[in-house]
Amino acid sequence: MVLNYIWIAFFLIAFAVALVKLIFFGDVNVFTDIMNSTYESARTGFEISLGLTGVLSLWLGVMKIGERGGMVELFSRAVAPLFSRLFPDIPRNHPAYGSMLMNISANMLGLDNAATPFGLKAMQELQEINPKKEAASDSMIMFLVLNASGLTLIPVTIMVYRAQLGAANPADVFIPIMIATFAATLVGMIAVCLKQRINIFNRAIMGFLLAMMGIIAGTVFLFQSMPQERINIVSGLAANIFLFSIIVLFIVKALRRRINIFDAFIDGAKEGFKTAVTIIPFLIAILVGIGVFRASGAMDFLMEGLRDMVALTGLDTRWVDGMPTALMKPLSGSGARGMMIDAMQTFGADSFAGRLSAVFQGATDTTFYIVAVYYGAVNIKNSRYTVPYALLADLAGIIAAIFVAYLFFG
Repeated sequence: MVLNYIWIAFFLIAFAVALVKLIFFGDVNVFTDIMNSTYESARTGFEISLGLTGVLSLWLGVMKIGERGGMVELFSRAVAPLFSRLFPDIPRNHPAYGSMLMNISANMLGLDNAATPFGLKAMQELQEINPKKEAASDSMIMFLVLNASGLTLIPVTIMVYRAQLGAANPADVFIPIMIATFAATLVGMIAVCLKQRINIFNRAIMGFLLAMMGIIAGTVFLFQSMPQERINIVSGLAANIFLFSIIVLFIVKALRRRINIFDAFIDGAKEGFKTAVTIIPFLIAILVGIGVFRASGAMDFLMEGLRDMVALTGLDTRWVDGMPTALMKPLSGSGARGMMIDAMQTFGADSFAGRLSAVFQGATDTTFYIVAVYYGAVNIKNSRYTVPYALLADLAGIIAAIFVAYLFFG
């Protein structure tokens, strides 16, 4: 229901802002811009879905091999101690455990193209045990909030953009991003645990949090002294070795069970094609709403209002210059990327705003895109408290990003 109200608000606010611009500022092109944005956003939504078709078919085919070969079951057993606490409604050793683990692992490595198919597979498996098919289950909500928090160990793409735009040390945002994204994940997970009355002091959950802190500290230690080119090579190599190793492990395990691997892949690929078609209307709907809001100038008014409010308090307003990226990130990944690049081009890649926008970009994930696509794939109409709690994680990431940006670059 929250997503429904937000989507309506995009259009109503955009219409009101456009009227103000037309009547009081004489902007005769504003409604043309808005309508053009609807066509462009609709086309973009379809193109994204079309592009996902091949990737979904590939990875859901691989997942089907892993499922029939028993590898997904092994993954499920491995994460059962933690996931049985975070997702108490899921039966022990359920295949959803393996799909969720693959999704979270791919996200941490920055492998968006691989993470989405695993996430959609997990949602389909969670829907099978969901007693209320049109409402999100507690397990679905926990899974999506963890996704929306965007925990990423190696933000390679952001560092590449900084290098292209002339940053003296493109990797100087690496540690701030890791701190901000971990803060978002931590707040999102604890908030949902409290809502669902899950004991966060359980040994498995606390062990996971301590392990994540150790992994982040180890990654920081490993990469902090590496030059940018070395970081790109090592991180990219590690990510691709991880992915191809998964494919080979699935095939080898399936060989040992003597199943028809090719047929299993084809069956999974067919599911991927169906899933890609299913999400088209949901993706178009959210992208059109975001496009209308942006084309109307509502985002610009929001930013100017925020800057004026901060100026009245006498506080430093430099962080406001990076806020378009933070505000756009929950709405659109590509839009936030554009805002980040614009900030670095306008203020400089090594400016405070340029660096902060990069930290914002890496701190969280695209909440509304994730909710629309993942819930749309399984026809969930009532997202319950998913959006507010995912946005709470986003807010934690934004606040942490501002804090660490001043700490490192202020």
